[in-house]
Amino acid sequence: MAEDFRKRKEEKDLIKKFEEQLRNGENIFFGLEAFEEIISYYIENGKYKKALKACEIATVQYPYSIELVIDMAQVLSNLERYDDALEILEKAGYMNPNDAEINTLKGSILCLCGEYEQAIEIFNAVLPFAEDKDEIYYNIGMAYQSAGQFNQAADAYKNAIEENINNTSALYELAFCLDVAGELEDSLSYYAKFIDSDPYSSYAWYNQGIVLNKLNKYEEAVNSYEYAILIDPDFASAHFNLGNALMNLEKFDKALKAFKTTLKLEGPSPEVYCHIASSYEKLEHYDLAIKYYRKSIKLDQMNDEAWFGIGCCFGKQDKWFQAIHFLNKALKIDSENFIYWQSIAEAEYHAGNIISSLDAYEESCLLNPANLDVWLNWSFIYYEQGDNEKAIELIMSGIEELPESSELYYRLTAYLISAGKYKEAFHYLENALILNFDNHKVLFEFFPRLETQKALFKIIDQYRK
Repeated sequence: MAEDFRKRKEEKDLIKKFEEQLRNGENIFFGLEAFEEIISYYIENGKYKKALKACEIATVQYPYSIELVIDMAQVLSNLERYDDALEILEKAGYMNPNDAEINTLKGSILCLCGEYEQAIEIFNAVLPFAEDKDEIYYNIGMAYQSAGQFNQAADAYKNAIEENINNTSALYELAFCLDVAGELEDSLSYYAKFIDSDPYSSYAWYNQGIVLNKLNKYEEAVNSYEYAILIDPDFASAHFNLGNALMNLEKFDKALKAFKTTLKLEGPSPEVYCHIASSYEKLEHYDLAIKYYRKSIKLDQMNDEAWFGIGCCFGKQDKWFQAIHFLNKALKIDSENFIYWQSIAEAEYHAGNIISSLDAYEESCLLNPANLDVWLNWSFIYYEQGDNEKAIELIMSGIEELPESSELYYRLTAYLISAGKYKEAFHYLENALILNFDNHKVLFEFFPRLETQKALFKIIDQYRK
């Protein structure tokens, strides 16, 4: 710790000295390593204009330094001055045509310009001279992926992994590309092959877990993550993903433990706090859930999921006015989220704000007309208010969107019977029974009178095949 403090102080003094000389117009002279440290500091802190100034001064003093040329090209790229960056690299390439670092950066910048074919050509030319061939294959994969050629990208990532099984970026991107290409299931044998060749690779087990999780094979995913953790107990991402898989299995106590281990290993983050809160919410420990959602928000005020989580917790405690306040906070951050609109609609309804509830349901429906619950709940408010015609109209619109949903036909039957439109009601009842006979029980919730239930049962019984 004392060594780190000393280095930080030396770095701070170096930057201070450089900036004072720059301000005073003095002749600036530093050693090559000092310049590289100054430039690196500015890049890491996003101060690209200052980094560029340092590069310009440094390259005058050290015109043959390949490291400075690469630094300057990187800074120009960060400033989106791609043509200038490529021009510098082109000139450096004349003197060092086989320099892997120059050509790799050149290829990366061409990718940023959308020149994927040219970038891939350069990366392939670099391969024979590169020490870290896995990184070159990874860059080839990224170029193909950016071009939308996911099968070719997957092949490049496989080559990267064959060069270096611990290339975590390639392992992760491979799973993504295979998922998009619809070959995720087939990739399991690929991961099994690597595990057979290196059963103590925590990364191989971890990435197999990612694939299994994407395939909804949660139990098997849990096993893979647990093997990764057994090999490397401090593998924070494996603990985190283990928690997600356990959440999918509704093993909330175990998921909470996994997320808390992640927190211990990685330190605080909005995402980890949010997942701990979600675990507590599922366990119905709402006060603790709210506590951790607030911790998440303290780190990231724009974390809409945390604001939403607090709103849901208050709703589950029937504290509807508090729920509305926090749900609206989430909605301000993400106004296109149909689930947020739906949740606000439900909260407004329970708070007795019928007009606001109807408006929120309409917004949710506009964003996602395939949401069955919205059609049912939205129309029910009109039905409850005695406006059968509007309720019928909404359900009919819902059927246009979801023609295979038996729930909508049963609900329409109920509304039509209540409106005295028996002939139409029985027509839609027939459709509902054909779509899903067992769902007919929902009708009886609308008609508690025994006489009505008996009459309906006689009609329904004709379809009991």
